[in-house]
Amino acid sequence: MAKSQTVFVCSSCGNESPKWLGKCPACNAWNTYYEEKIVKDKGTSQKRVTGSDTVPLNHVETGKYERYHTGYDELDRVLGGGLVQGSLVLLGGEPGIGKSTLILQICDKIKVNGPVLYVSGEESASQIKMRADRLQIANDNIFFLGETSIELIDESIEKVKPALVIIDSIQTMYSEELTAAPGSVSQVREATSKIMMMCKKQNITTIIIGHVTKDGAIAGPRVLEHMVDTVLYLEGERYFSYRVLRSVKNRFGSTNEIGLFEMRDVGMTEITNPSDIMITEREDNPSGSVIVASMEGTRPMLIEIQALLTPTAFGMPRRTGIGIDYNRLVLLMAVLEKRAGLPLSNQDAYVNVVSGIRLDEPATDLGIALAVASSYKNIPLPKDLVAIGEIGLTGEIRSVNAIEKRINEADRMGFKTCIVAESARKQLKYKGSMNVLGMKNIRDAIKSCGL
Repeated sequence: MAKSQTVFVCSSCGNESPKWLGKCPACNAWNTYYEEKIVKDKGTSQKRVTGSDTVPLNHVETGKYERYHTGYDELDRVLGGGLVQGSLVLLGGEPGIGKSTLILQICDKIKVNGPVLYVSGEESASQIKMRADRLQIANDNIFFLGETSIELIDESIEKVKPALVIIDSIQTMYSEELTAAPGSVSQVREATSKIMMMCKKQNITTIIIGHVTKDGAIAGPRVLEHMVDTVLYLEGERYFSYRVLRSVKNRFGSTNEIGLFEMRDVGMTEITNPSDIMITEREDNPSGSVIVASMEGTRPMLIEIQALLTPTAFGMPRRTGIGIDYNRLVLLMAVLEKRAGLPLSNQDAYVNVVSGIRLDEPATDLGIALAVASSYKNIPLPKDLVAIGEIGLTGEIRSVNAIEKRINEADRMGFKTCIVAESARKQLKYKGSMNVLGMKNIRDAIKSCGL
């Protein structure tokens, strides 16, 4: 006879409690507990499990991981060289960002020793076929399964014996052993656990698609990200065509790499030269515009930053930053007013990173400060200028990492002048034709630009 048990589960972290709590003691989230009914077999006897034998670590044979090239160099860069055989990859992103489109294109181009099984709990076979026709995909190696039960999916995998399995999405899958609804914390955790054991046991590469919450995190318990081998996020602004594929966890590669794609009518296309695309539509020589060299992983990118300052009509000036951290913008505005003598307390400031890319590294501080100063004085900066440097609270310009890679990228794109920290210029081994200027503080950098 089955005995029902009711527990309260936190939707944020998956912590369980016998009673409802207003605040989760594990993740400190408020109003995240909801009731779940779990059925356990009362008559099930617990058997003693035989554990594995202990072995010396030096005697363990590691072997070499076999990787599958996905057909996209940008994706292979993020994965560390391709999909590892038998690995479990979690791909997250907002609705409509292009997750299913990218995965279907991977199914068409990837070279694996066996069929590809696409399991969907959200779309029918005709809907997937319509997307495949739009993407001009006609591959007899792709098989479709419309199922949400993990137990039935396991049976289908035993029959098909695929080399690659796609689960779209994990929030729609459920295990018949639990009575909770699909998408709940316990179901997502149990479904992922069964998929993980299945792919590890049969050495099948598996990609799981997951939805994200309004905060940008993958929906479900936090343990979900710890169970998989690789966690990828597909990011991008809704009204821009550019997409950034970012790795936040990778057991088989670096987490400092990103891949750039553009959403077109034929699907996702790679961007192999991002610097050229980010600055092609720049005007001749407007005020408040500057080019910065940002490092995304191990790749330098040249991106345009625009600033606009107007006299405020209210008592408190407005500060708006799109693509940059708001607190960083307020800090730089205070430094400019205190250390550079610019009266900005009566100016509304609007700063935008062109093309919908978000910049979080401090190396863009100098570019933001020069763009703000240029817009305030309405004097254009030199068109062939690139600014690289971090600004401290005392107004000093600090050196940043990978300075030579940034300068070489600017030189490759035809820029003639680069402003960096004085300490970075002294240690620089650059031997190109660019004029590299070393500045100690923001006041000297503003004067060197003729502002």
